[in-house]
Amino acid sequence: MESESPTETKKGKSKTPKKAKESILKQKSPAEFFAENKNIAGFDNPGKCLYTTVRELVENALDSAEAISELPVIEITIEEIVKSKFNSMIGLVDRERVDEALYDDYETAKAREKRLAKEARAQEIQAKNAALGKKVKEHAVSKSSKGRGEASFYRVTCRDNGRGMPHDDIPNMFGRVLSGTKYGLKQTRGKFGLGAKMALIWSKMSTGLPIEISSSMRGQNYLSFCRLDIDIHRNIPHIHLHEKRDNKDKWHGAEIQVVIEGNWTTYRSKILHYMRQMAVITPYAQFLFKFVSDAPDKNVTIKFARRTDVMPPVPVETKHHPSSVDILLIKRLIAETSKQNLMQFLQHEFVNIGKPLAERLIGEMGPEFSPKMAIKSLTDQQIVRIHQLFRQAKFDDPSGDCLSPAGEYNLRLGIIKELHPDMVATYSGSAQVFEGHPFIVEAGVSVGGKDVKQGLNIFRFANRIPLLFEQGGDVVTRTALKRISWNNYKINQTQDKIGVFVSIVSTKIPFKGTGKEYIGDDISEIASAVKSAIQQCCIQLKSKIVKKMQAREQQERKRNLSKYIPDASNAVYEVLQEMAKSHASKKRRYEEGDADILQKVSDHLITKETLYEKLTQHVEKVDYEMALEYATQTGVREEPREDIYLQSLDGKGNFFDFHSPIFVFRLFL
Repeated sequence: MESESPTETKKGKSKTPKKAKESILKQKSPAEFFAENKNIAGFDNPGKCLYTTVRELVENALDSAEAISELPVIEITIEEIVKSKFNSMIGLVDRERVDEALYDDYETAKAREKRLAKEARAQEIQAKNAALGKKVKEHAVSKSSKGRGEASFYRVTCRDNGRGMPHDDIPNMFGRVLSGTKYGLKQTRGKFGLGAKMALIWSKMSTGLPIEISSSMRGQNYLSFCRLDIDIHRNIPHIHLHEKRDNKDKWHGAEIQVVIEGNWTTYRSKILHYMRQMAVITPYAQFLFKFVSDAPDKNVTIKFARRTDVMPPVPVETKHHPSSVDILLIKRLIAETSKQNLMQFLQHEFVNIGKPLAERLIGEMGPEFSPKMAIKSLTDQQIVRIHQLFRQAKFDDPSGDCLSPAGEYNLRLGIIKELHPDMVATYSGSAQVFEGHPFIVEAGVSVGGKDVKQGLNIFRFANRIPLLFEQGGDVVTRTALKRISWNNYKINQTQDKIGVFVSIVSTKIPFKGTGKEYIGDDISEIASAVKSAIQQCCIQLKSKIVKKMQAREQQERKRNLSKYIPDASNAVYEVLQEMAKSHASKKRRYEEGDADILQKVSDHLITKETLYEKLTQHVEKVDYEMALEYATQTGVREEPREDIYLQSLDGKGNFFDFHSPIFVFRLFL
């Protein structure tokens, strides 16, 4: 009798393993990828999403205005939308809860009693602390008071006076991910090229509501209005309404309105901090920020006024440096070039390759290369040879002419306008290079000021946008904390209120991390330039601090001398009285000059008050002479100096600007 097979069951049936389901090759659209990985673009949580939406819209507005050399006027409004209003917007009827225990914020009677007792004790402690004048901390909202499902919604609106958008391009500019006008090798504010598209994706995910765009360009008599959302899976715009309307006010610019889920409470300080730092780095812009709520005590309105009308030049697109390209980029340049032969391609598609150098490079490539060979006929092996030579050959560094730093003048004005420091120093370095990309580092260091904490307060900017997150690993933070000996510059790192401002502009900012919120400390060229810029500011401040210390010592010396004037005048007068008595009794004779003084003492023509007045005058004279000598040595005039900011003339006319590190002189013709 045959034994039962181990693969057979008690019923005699065998267990056959389930056949694996065949894997199907699938593709994701760019919009779908960013929707699933929204943290890459800074949309980590509802609060961060609100912050990033504001940031993207403000930076787009600045780019738009600067592109037409228009002084930016930007209005940003965040309107809180309560649940009932949001439900009415999407056509959802509010319903009462039937099963309370089903919800996340449900609590039993015992738990509620315990929570209320805890809150009462906390309020009692707060009241006692307030009565004693101690700082009162806000009571944290307990988890049970607000469940996960109780979302907050906001309408974010940004209006600018920029160049606007062509009517037909609006759907693709907002409804197609990885399409835009900022691609190319130049200094840009954007990090991913997503802009408002990511805000639209988040709106689609959190509210399902479309975005609304109003736009008009200079000279247009109509206004473009578009309401759309995005087809995530196909990465194409879904247009609800796209029409032309009357533009009676001849307004030009753009107004973007989007409704998203967010959290104003947790990210309020970050958003306001971002707006303040943006006002520092762009003092030529005017910002009006509003937060609107049904609760009047929560409303916020802040205006960041323009301080200057001097704008940095618009960044220009540049060509690639030979040392910065890879094989794939060389192939793309070959495919897109309009040049016919290798010589023309090298001269016109790369910087710092003139005709003599191009001839030398072609000669070095090998016998199979010639100046007249067709660029489109290059094989993969020949392209690799070109790439290898580019990496090994020596080229001149690219210039920084394509970059647009904020400028010392604007940086200084921004710091003074927002922080009101006791003293400030700024420095703008020359263009330097890392990996074939030019970069410029500007720095400012301030001491004292309004709303500045004790110790180091670090403000970081990359391509003229603030960096607020992941500060610890940034090259600026590490340099300021570990590589600057503040005591050598008469600055107390822990007790003084120190503001450190560093702005880096480049055609390629070497961000680290998926969020692109900080610049790594591993690029020696940038780290060295940052350290040098901060040190230059500290050297300037040291001179000012030493002068201030000397002036303080002089005042202290004068105060000490003045303190002893009453005692000194009393002592001298008593001595003179004794001498006058001896002279009158002829016990001792004095010379004619001394005798006249003693006679005046006897006749009460010289009194204690007279001596007091004379000593005071002498101290004042000595103090004035020392101050005059100090001013002469330091090159400062006798009169006190104050900072003066001249307002621009209202009338328009032809003029020339003469730029200096600390001022701009405008000559009107």
